[in-house]
This record gives sequence, C-alpha cells and structure tokens, in this order.
Amino acid sequence: MRTYQHSGRVRSSGLVILGCLVLLASYVLPAAAQQRRYLFEVGAAGNYQSFDSETALSGAVGGVGRIGFWLPINLSIELEASTAGSDAPAPPPATGTVDVRVTTLSASLLYNFLIGANSSLYLKAGGGTTKYGEDCPTLISSRVICGRSGAILAGAGVRVGLTPTLFARGEGLLTRNRSDRDPLPSIPVTNFGFSLGLSYMLGSRPIPDSDADGILDNRDRCAATPAGAQVDGRGCTADSDEDGVPNGVDRCLTTIAGATVDAVGCTRDSDSDNIPDGLDRCPETQTGVLVDPRGCPRDSDGDVIPDGLDRCSDTPRGATVDALGCPGDEDGDGVLDGLDRCPRSAAGARVNPLGCAPGQSQTAPAPAAGPPPEPEPEPVAPSDTTPPEAEPEPVRTPAAQRPARGPPGRLVPGVLQGVEFAPGTARLASGSYVVLDSLVRILLADPALRVEIAAHTDNTGTAAANLHITNLQAEAVKNYLVTKGVPFQQVVARGFGATVPLTPDTTPRGRAANRRVEVRPATAGP
Repeated sequence: MRTYQHSGRVRSSGLVILGCLVLLASYVLPAAAQQRRYLFEVGAAGNYQSFDSETALSGAVGGVGRIGFWLPINLSIELEASTAGSDAPAPPPATGTVDVRVTTLSASLLYNFLIGANSSLYLKAGGGTTKYGEDCPTLISSRVICGRSGAILAGAGVRVGLTPTLFARGEGLLTRNRSDRDPLPSIPVTNFGFSLGLSYMLGSRPIPDSDADGILDNRDRCAATPAGAQVDGRGCTADSDEDGVPNGVDRCLTTIAGATVDAVGCTRDSDSDNIPDGLDRCPETQTGVLVDPRGCPRDSDGDVIPDGLDRCSDTPRGATVDALGCPGDEDGDGVLDGLDRCPRSAAGARVNPLGCAPGQSQTAPAPAAGPPPEPEPEPVAPSDTTPPEAEPEPVRTPAAQRPARGPPGRLVPGVLQGVEFAPGTARLASGSYVVLDSLVRILLADPALRVEIAAHTDNTGTAAANLHITNLQAEAVKNYLVTKGVPFQQVVARGFGATVPLTPDTTPRGRAANRRVEVRPATAGP
C-alpha cells in the first residue's frame, strides 16, 4: 500500500474516544449479577471509520457484521467483517477523487466485565487482514493507497440489555496495519472506527440460584447456603457468634463461645441449671440443685446433699444427715449423729459434749459420710434341748408378709426388699435408692394413691428405743420420696419398733429379717 508521513492526530483522537467509552460504561451501569448464560452472539452495526493521514483517505461510513461464541470465565471469541467506502485524491495528471473500498476481516478474543443484570463492558484484541481498494498496479507512479496487509486490533465496547437476549452495542476499535505489497517503502498506519448496532444472543438460558440465597451460581462462592441464611455479595454466610449457625438462621446471636447449640443457634441446657451444655462440667445435675459457674453442684456444709436440696445447709462438719440434708439425733441427747460417740444413750440421760453419759463407754467417731457401726449382737445361748452342733432353722417368711410379684408399674404391698439403713441409724444406705425410685414412679403415676411406710426392727434394744428408731427410719423413707417430687400427702410414715416381727427367731439371721421396711395402701391396717 502507498503511505506517507503521518501526523498521529487520528491515533490520539481515537485513544481519547476509546478511553471515554470505557469510563462512561463503568460509571453509568450499575454493578449486578448477570442473569443468563450466553452461548452464541450475532450482530450488525453501522460504523464510522477514520483513516490515518498517511492513507490520504477521508472518513467514511460503513457496516459491521459479527458472530461470537461465549466461553467460560466471561471470555468470548468473535469473528467480524467491516467495510467502508472512502475517496482519495486521484493521482496526477488526473484531477478529482477516486473511490477506495476498505474491508477488514478479523478474529478477536473478548473479556466481558458483567456490570449489569443484562449488560456488560468488554475489552477485545485480535488480528486479521485489511484490504484497501484493488490490488496495487505495477506502475510506481500510483499514489493511491491499495493492496492487502495484516492487521492487529484492540478495542473496547459496551452492551446494554434491551431485553434478556437483545442488546444495544457500541464499540471503539483501533486497527494497525502495514502494506507488504507496495513497491514503495511501507509505513505503519493506525485507523480508528466507532460502531453502534444490535446484538442478539442465541441459545441463552437463565443462570440458576441453586441455594436460593439471591446470588446466582455464576457469582456464588458458597453454593450450599442453608435456607434463610444471610449472605454477602459472594453468596457466603456470616456467623456473628461463631457457633456454626449462620446469621439469618441463628435465633440467638449472642451465644457464649464454647456452648453447644441446637439447629437454630440457641444453647441447650440438658439439666436446666442455667449453665449451657458445652460449658457445663456436670451436665446431669439433679433438678433443683444450686450450681457453681461450671455447672457443678454446690455443697456449702460438705454433707454430700447439694445446696438447693439441702434443707439444713449449715450442718456441722462430721454430722450424719438424712436425704434432706438435716442431721439426726437418734438418742435425743442433743449431740448430733455422727458427732455422738455414744449414739445409744438412755433417754433423758445427761451427756457430755461427746454425747456420752458418765461411765458410758465411747465408740470411735463415725466417718463423715458413713454411719456409726452397730455393735455386734450378743450371741444367744442354746437351749438344753438343742444339740450343740445343730444349725439354726432357716428363717421362713410368712406367705402373707412376703412381697408379692405383680405387673410392673403397680403397687405391690409387702417388704421393700433392698431398702436398708446404716446399722443403728436412720440414714438410708445408697443401695436403697433404686427400689425407692421405682416407688416414686408408681406414686407419681397415680396421684390418688396413698401409701403407708412401715418401719420395723428387731428386739435387741428397749421398746422405747426401738419405737424411736423405727419412727425415724419411716420418716427418712418418706423424706426421700418427697424430695423426688411425691406430694407429702400421699405418704404416711409409721414406726412399729419390734412389735410386729416376721419371725420369732432370735438368731442374727432372724433379727436381720425382722429389720425391714414395708409399704401398703394407707387404708390398710398394721
């Protein structure tokens, strides 16, 4: 092609217009997610083409045709053909002008910035060929540009959605080429063109929102958001209290760190002690017990009955207590059981601070959590008619007094097997709780049922002492049932001393059988 020394004004003005187009598109169109996924793009536009001064061509109006294919990550490939008819001064000695048709064929790669629900800004770069008029003549004297040359292209444009698939498209494009067939030395030239037209998307479809969080899948970086969760512009959730339940689903936004929460982000408290699970070091605290900040029971007086259930929370250290946490005084001498070294003092006797009357032998102090030991019963001398080597007859419980076996969940009158006390005391042994808990369930299931708790002992002591200890034992059983929720009106406690033995046998085995606790309907007789 024929070229001449150029001024660069066309190149400068083209760059200015192209830059203004990019800025205008970025400021005018709001940023939003693209609503559809595109496949093919076809379009046509009118264009105005200005030429480098070295071409001696005047600006011209022409047309553009395009077809494109969209790729992932906002890329697309486009084939484009443009044409414009211009005129150039006729070579001497002719006067006037001659027509020159300029045609460009190109292939470009576009990167599309999605800046609107149906709009985009793009940059493009590619290559192709540009043909000026006809092939160059062999006459060297020709001064009209001609021939074909390779071209590189760079540009920017904008698509504005008119409908989800129809777009108005404007573009500015710089084309740089050089003739390789002109017999004269070739000089690079830069042309600028601006086009405005329409594009239509073929095969487009809406972009889904798989997790229904308002952020389409093409912009959603967290595609498995739970329903109702609040998300940011990337589709990811926030968790203000870091409990694993996202904001929007979390109904308790101030959960303490480390607490266990349910599906809606609220803490759980399995034992209802106001210390949430996860922070509660004792998650099975009994209802009604007062706890420390770790959720473990408090025991102000160290009697193993926790505060809240302990009705005597200032029990002296070492005193034995009942199920309510209150100390007992079985012999009524004013010295509490557990501190009393003579726990079987005679009624009305004057005792010292250790609970012993003058001349009375002392027993070793009982452990704080255990009962005082009961002295071994004196052996019974055999009768003259009993051979020295004979074994005592086994204790046979009368059929009327044996605990009957009935269907579970019903009261069976008779002996409460397994309910025992520390020897010589009214303190329940720990093995008694299982049996008494079963009785609790029966009483709670039938509020109309009233029962009598009858305590019996052997004939070792005096009648007054035996009656006193059995009254305390029956009350201890009743107190346990009440602490487990049984209304006190449902239970009557009576002590019978040794007046109703099961067996006349006075051997240790027979006496053990006579020491018992029975249950029966409160209307029944003794």
